[in-house]
Amino acid sequence: MLTVEQVIASHKANIETLFGLTNKAFEGVEKIVELNLTASKAALAEAATHTQTMLSVKDAQELLALQSGLLQPLAEKTAAYSRHLYDIATSTGAEFTKNAEAQAAEAQKKFAGLVDSAAKNAPAGSESVVAIMKSSVAAANNALESVQKAVKQATEVAEANFNAVAATATNATKAATAKKR
Repeated sequence: MLTVEQVIASHKANIETLFGLTNKAFEGVEKIVELNLTASKAALAEAATHTQTMLSVKDAQELLALQSGLLQPLAEKTAAYSRHLYDIATSTGAEFTKNAEAQAAEAQKKFAGLVDSAAKNAPAGSESVVAIMKSSVAAANNALESVQKAVKQATEVAEANFNAVAATATNATKAATAKKR
């Protein structure tokens, strides 16, 4: 049976968790806004520089060389921006995942305590029911752990694929730019 103090402590912990996660979400948004502002400022400065450079071009050959020279840095900057955005999203998501796992572990612990308490207070002759209940709880915990491991593995594979695609795109742009020169 839960006491009033336990209920209040549980509510307090839940409110603290909610505000903590809300702060983490806002930190992620702030990082994205900061990244976008920085990228926008850099793009504007580069556009001004490139415009000035293009105005000083004397012939079509020089213009083509200038344009092909812009492709590789643009691809690299786009890949870096995407990587930075991905890092912000994954670090913010990791905070939520870590919290969810901690909450699940705490809930499992409390439920296991309730099952043990019920087992100790069970009437004589109900040992088989208690054993089935404990076995079911253990099976559910194992299933949850398996799902968590699968999600982590899928996340790692997705990150590896993202890195591979980004590297391939950057290398392809480098190769294309080198051929045009």
